[in-house]
Amino acid sequence: MTDPGQGPENRPSPEREPIFLLPGSITALVGVLVAVHLASTMALNPQGLADFYVWFAYQPLRILLAQQDPSYLIPLLWTPFSHAFIHGGWDHLLINVAWLVIFATPVARRYGAGPMLAIFLLSAAAGAAAFTLTSLYEGIFLIGASGGVAGLTGAAVRFIFQPVLWTRHPETGERIVLGRRLASVREVFADSRSRFFTLIWLVLNAAVPLAPLLMGTSLGIAWQAHLGGFIAGFFMVGLFERRSRAQAQG
Repeated sequence: MTDPGQGPENRPSPEREPIFLLPGSITALVGVLVAVHLASTMALNPQGLADFYVWFAYQPLRILLAQQDPSYLIPLLWTPFSHAFIHGGWDHLLINVAWLVIFATPVARRYGAGPMLAIFLLSAAAGAAAFTLTSLYEGIFLIGASGGVAGLTGAAVRFIFQPVLWTRHPETGERIVLGRRLASVREVFADSRSRFFTLIWLVLNAAVPLAPLLMGTSLGIAWQAHLGGFIAGFFMVGLFERRSRAQAQG
């Protein structure tokens, strides 16, 4: 005998496994990066692509040119951020997307879409600032998401190597996973895994300028943006940790 309250319209629908295990914010960000690259390479002719770089890639030389014409400063309002959505080729894009998926995912799951995107954009701007320090007079453009992705890497390294904390429900005794705590800077370098990852990452990027001496050719990697973005995300993530904790308590 069936329960009339359990008709088809009242029965709970079975849970469906998501097709993609990535947070929606990561999938959306990857989609934007791919869409921008498709549009810039397939819809623009060479002159249009050159103009696109002028208006949306980051060029430190504008700071000096503004002494003659202040209008050169106008694109600096958005290019420290917009350069992160431009890539020089599919290989450049795919490497950044792969790195983004790996390290942005734990950040998005811990803090949400807004903080993840904020870390990405602010780290991209920090990477542009670091790039300026060594490239102010060269007239070259900075493009690519690597500065923002480096910031998300720096943010993630603060907690992904920490042990999982857990407690027990006071009434049922059921084990409850609390997650991983955010390590202090000292704790990051006290832990062998996070220390090794951080030092290797910093040393490899800092060594990029030595490539012409060792290999006879430049690697064409914006190592300054990598270092600037990583350091920004590494220290910035603590701000979002305090905010999320305050919301949980409120």
